[in-house]
Amino acid sequence: MAINLQKGQRENINAPRFTIGLGWDTNTSTTGTEFDLDASVFILGENKKMISDAHFIFYNNLKSPDGSVLHTGDNLTGDGDGDDEQVKIDLSKIGSDVKEICIVVTIHDAEVRKQNFGQVRNSFIRIVDDSNNTELVKYELEEDFSIETAVEFGRIYNKDGQWKFEAIGAGMKGGLQDYLNKYN
Repeated sequence: MAINLQKGQRENINAPRFTIGLGWDTNTSTTGTEFDLDASVFILGENKKMISDAHFIFYNNLKSPDGSVLHTGDNLTGDGDGDDEQVKIDLSKIGSDVKEICIVVTIHDAEVRKQNFGQVRNSFIRIVDDSNNTELVKYELEEDFSIETAVEFGRIYNKDGQWKFEAIGAGMKGGLQDYLNKYN
């Protein structure tokens, strides 16, 4: 049975291959424009910076250089139940220089569309063991992000040889560019 985490909680990941599922629902936009949320992954080294530009995984770069991180593709609408976007992780392929994997969701063209995470509800991140399709952990974001256009849902990090997941739930109002500046 999955462990439901609260913001800031951490849990060991005891699966070598797993899928990160991300989900959300959007309110009807008063701007008349559909929402397009995008999952991005920043693969960081010891210095908490991206190892290289190729270690920024998103809809235009779906696979890490070592093949350990695979984004399954962009969902333009977020319609339906379950995961809206997924990222597959294979820890057996991950480079020894990788210390952290940050998972961020942004609203595409948020400023132009006058959209923010205050108009998004039922957001979650979950980790599913690929060997048996069992949900290991889930974090449901409950914060009201009224001005933020990008939210770091969670991070996976290596501490003393053990991979762990931390529920983050931290937003930024500058969108994806803020996270690129932070991790580049």
